[in-house]
Amino acid sequence: MNPQSAVHRTEVDGIPTLFTYAAGPVRAGLVFRVGIADETLGRAGLTHLVEHLALYRQGVADYHYNGATKAAFTHFHVEGAEHEIAAYLTGVCASLTDLPMDRLETEKEILRTEESRRDSAPLPLWRYGAQGYGLVSYPEWGVRNASARDVWQWAQSWFTADNAVLWIAGEHIPAGLSLKLPAGDRRPMPAVTSALPTTPAYFSDGTGGVLLDAVVADTTAAWLYSGVLERELTRALRQEGGHSYTTASDLTPRRDGFAVLAAFADALPAKQDAVLGGFVDVLAGFQAGRIAQADLDAVRGRADAALSSPEAAARRLPGMAEDLLAGRPWRDAAELRSEMWAVTPGHLHEVALEAAGTALLQVPSGHSADWAGYTAAPTASDRAVTGPRFITGRVGDAELTVGDDGVSLTERSSPGPEGTRVATVLYRSCAAMLSRPDGGRRLIGADGITVDVEPAVYGVEPSALAVIDAAVPPDAVVPLPPRPHPPRLDRAPASGTTTSARPTAAPPATGTAPADRPRRTGGQTVGIVLLGVLGGCFGLLALMLTVFGADDPETSVGEWLAMSGFLWGVTALLAWPAVRILRRTNRR
Repeated sequence: MNPQSAVHRTEVDGIPTLFTYAAGPVRAGLVFRVGIADETLGRAGLTHLVEHLALYRQGVADYHYNGATKAAFTHFHVEGAEHEIAAYLTGVCASLTDLPMDRLETEKEILRTEESRRDSAPLPLWRYGAQGYGLVSYPEWGVRNASARDVWQWAQSWFTADNAVLWIAGEHIPAGLSLKLPAGDRRPMPAVTSALPTTPAYFSDGTGGVLLDAVVADTTAAWLYSGVLERELTRALRQEGGHSYTTASDLTPRRDGFAVLAAFADALPAKQDAVLGGFVDVLAGFQAGRIAQADLDAVRGRADAALSSPEAAARRLPGMAEDLLAGRPWRDAAELRSEMWAVTPGHLHEVALEAAGTALLQVPSGHSADWAGYTAAPTASDRAVTGPRFITGRVGDAELTVGDDGVSLTERSSPGPEGTRVATVLYRSCAAMLSRPDGGRRLIGADGITVDVEPAVYGVEPSALAVIDAAVPPDAVVPLPPRPHPPRLDRAPASGTTTSARPTAAPPATGTAPADRPRRTGGQTVGIVLLGVLGGCFGLLALMLTVFGADDPETSVGEWLAMSGFLWGVTALLAWPAVRILRRTNRR
């Protein structure tokens, strides 16, 4: 190996630095061990907001720079001449210690605009819940009401010299770097939570494709397995079956010794069954050990070529910086290549079995995967709280319970426990409560289960609403602006601002209040029936005469028109009163 392609460790202003020689423009990045998974749902977006504010003073430059907020890391990266690298990194650190708070409200609006164009991924929510790594599935609700003090405290706590790593790919470390950051602590990786009682599991979603999410040990074998899986999905679902256009697989290190294996295959509505079946068949084949040596060799050959290229070390620097921040050992290309060539199909078989045990499958709406051994992910709670109950008074409506320890919404689709669905959010595990000025509340539990409390729909008393407001932790409350059309009993509640893929416990569908419900007397019902029967008989006679009467040689055209007109007139006279009665009762 060329000694110049090796990665060397040094320090710049006390910050650990990874350096490798590379010709051409200098590339560099400053990485912090902080991300979305370190936040709470009620304050989500603070890291992203700090990143935006830190970059504001950079303005418009001729060189390329940007920032990125990930689940557990925040990156500031740049490419350009040496003096541009030094100016950018020095400026970022200066801004992090003195954020431009006069820009706060403007950056909030920019983040909200960015969020409106971003599609959230539902899989993290289903796996981790409304906390930790699952927060990437939710909107950044904490941005709207974040104060300058909130942002400053977050920056001072997380964006410190002891929680950062610098990486540089160039001919040498640029002169003039000044990375003045406050001292702090190296932060541990976010806690890994779970919202899945058992795996493998599945859930149904409206999208047309099939998605796999599995957690496996972060090994070289897992890296190669991802490539072999993509190769086999492409062969089975696109080339042979013709069911999919896009098939892909990827392995994303979580930097805690594990990695997330993701695989995808798209499908048209008519092909969803075939794609789901073919997808599961590919996974089952790998779990049975049917992994071709030729596929492993093909994937390994491409990976070896990438690791052998002059740019390999430079491309790996951001990931190596994350490993260093996470306390993980980082390996050079020679070590990785040696491990890679020792992998056999048997090692990939072990990865396939590990992935099968932790798999979470997203299937198209209306489909299931229990036939393949997957368990439906929970969409309801085990129990309901006790306390005052509120209902709309209509048969079949949901029942809202406000207790001292939480809120529950109970829906009954049929008699018995099997037909009852309960959604419960306990105050102590409430990840966020969206609060509206009209009294509407949406409580989201740490497991992702949601309960909507709509006083106008259920007639919730002010005292019960006060119990909720007093019990939910203040940091979990997200004040939202007024709604143009607050829900009421004769209109379905608004869907709110959540993008959660987990089904929510929502108030009943559209309808009218019990006092305004249409009523019909027994006499009106009998009258409607008689008029309807007579009108139907005459209508049938009129139709038969109109269609077939013209062909009768004993009936003149004039007689045919007169008789048809008479019958249609009688039909109209009989039908009109029935219509009037129905319209009057429906307006009551």
